[in-house]
Amino acid sequence: MNDKRFFILSIFVSVIVFLVVIVLNIIPKPDFVPSFTKRLPLANAFINGTCSLLLLLSLYFIRKKNISAHKKINITAFFLSCLFLVFYILYHYFTEETRFPKENPIRPVYLALLASHIILASLILPFILMSFYRGLNMQVEKHKKIVRWTYPIWLYVTISGVVVYLMISPYYPS
Repeated sequence: MNDKRFFILSIFVSVIVFLVVIVLNIIPKPDFVPSFTKRLPLANAFINGTCSLLLLLSLYFIRKKNISAHKKINITAFFLSCLFLVFYILYHYFTEETRFPKENPIRPVYLALLASHIILASLILPFILMSFYRGLNMQVEKHKKIVRWTYPIWLYVTISGVVVYLMISPYYPS
C-alpha cells in the first residue's frame, strides 16, 4: 500500500470512529448495564497515563538512537490506545454521559480542557495512524516530519485525558 492510499484509509477509519462516538451519544441506552462498565473510566485513565509515560519513553529511546526500543514502545502505546477506544465505546454505549455540575466554579476550566481534548483526539487520529505507518515502514524522514506535530498533540491528549478523568470522576454515578 502506498502513502496516499494509507492516508485515505486513515481518514476513513478516523471518520468512522468519530461517527461511532457521535452515534453513541444519540442512541438509547440498553436497559441492562453490565457491572464492569463502572470500572471502564478508571481503566481508560490508567491506559491514558500509561500511554503518556510510553510516549515520553519513546522520545527518550529515539534520542538515544535505540530504534528497537522506540518501535516496541510505540507499538505498545498504539495498541493500548486501541484498547482505550474499545473501552470508551463500551462505556458510552451502556451509560449516560456524566455532566460536570453547573454550580462548580471550575466548570469553565473543565469544559475548555474537555473541548480541547475531544477536538484534538478526533483530529489527531489519522496523523497517528500515518506516523505509525511511516515508522513501521522505516520511512524515517517522512516519519520525523509528521511526528514533529503528531507527538506533542498525542501526548497532550493522553495527559489531558487523565486530568479530565480526575476532574469528572467524583460525579460518576456510584
